[in-house]
Amino acid sequence: MKVAPWLSLGRCLAWLLLCGSVSLIAQPAAKVPPVPTGALRLTLPPVVYAVPGVPMNLHFANVVLAAPEAAPAFTIECGVGKSVSNCWTLTATGTQVGRHPLTLRASLGTGAVFERAQTEVRIVPSEAGKGQDIALLIVGDSLTHASAYPNEMARLLALPGNPKWRMLGTHHPASAATNVAHEGYGGWTWNRFNTLFNPERPMPGYTNSSPFVAATGPQGKPQLDVANYIAKHCGGRAPDFVTFLLGINDCFRLKADDPVALDAGITQMLQQADLLLAAFHQATPKAELAIGLTTPGNIRDAAFVANYKNQYTRANWRAVQHRLVERQLAHFAGREAEGIFIVPTELNLDIVAGYPDNNAVHPNATGYQQIGASFYSWLKWRLAERDRAKAGQ
Repeated sequence: MKVAPWLSLGRCLAWLLLCGSVSLIAQPAAKVPPVPTGALRLTLPPVVYAVPGVPMNLHFANVVLAAPEAAPAFTIECGVGKSVSNCWTLTATGTQVGRHPLTLRASLGTGAVFERAQTEVRIVPSEAGKGQDIALLIVGDSLTHASAYPNEMARLLALPGNPKWRMLGTHHPASAATNVAHEGYGGWTWNRFNTLFNPERPMPGYTNSSPFVAATGPQGKPQLDVANYIAKHCGGRAPDFVTFLLGINDCFRLKADDPVALDAGITQMLQQADLLLAAFHQATPKAELAIGLTTPGNIRDAAFVANYKNQYTRANWRAVQHRLVERQLAHFAGREAEGIFIVPTELNLDIVAGYPDNNAVHPNATGYQQIGASFYSWLKWRLAERDRAKAGQ
């Protein structure tokens, strides 16, 4: 599939694992393009995943950044699904299993096409992964701590046609279902998972110390040690799949009107992400690591006022989050051979019906279910690929 040219931003170089340490070399970030009146910036991930019977959406407001007064019009060309007022929506059937190209066009004013983007819809069989035995680890911030989208993943995995599965993790909040565990903590960043250490950590689930940092370095110094985490907290069972949903706390306070500082902050976040991904692949080279694209916030200005007064506005976070997704796509795309995958969690989240009136970045039950469906659909695709590889042996 041909990747849209506006997604071809300079990609940071992959990590180097040398003598057990990680060294990062990052290319300078591309300059943030302005969005003047009469212009649009689109982002689309390379793939959208779907499973028969599980609703999947592409919400138009989540993929475009335009001037505040703009009112873009959208058209979709795709052999499956349908366009409604604010999104393209699909509840796939078994007869639609396969790959379907999708083209999105956005226009302003006279209807001339200002931007065009392409992706591919992959519909995966409902039986994908049946008979497999997998371990899943979910990592994230407060959206994960709420446990609603991990609960939704567990509900979907419990449906017929799925593998035997278990969720690894030390954190089991009261909101988590019986069979749900994870490593999700409110306010956390990629950097916290890499560095936060407290030798007095009283018990698993407390947020004063990263579960992935241990006093196993020289002279007992703390270091990022995923192998220790697997041995100590997972009974030695390495995860087959690890999902990450982070970025809000890393970038929320950045300012869209300072593009140099904005890109510098995002670069720091991506470097920290690569550190953690490298640590996982050093400890468990066969694990597949899924990066959830950072989700957009509530469409309601009042929700940001309620949570942050006048300190952080919806317009600022929307511009920051859009730039962050642009950078995530450039940085993580095309790295499947490294076991790194992009999950379009930002597409399926309805920023109107998926949020309460008074919360800026934390969805309601509907929104969390949509995030869970996005991760589940990606996981089913990877299970289908394993089925295919096994059948080819």
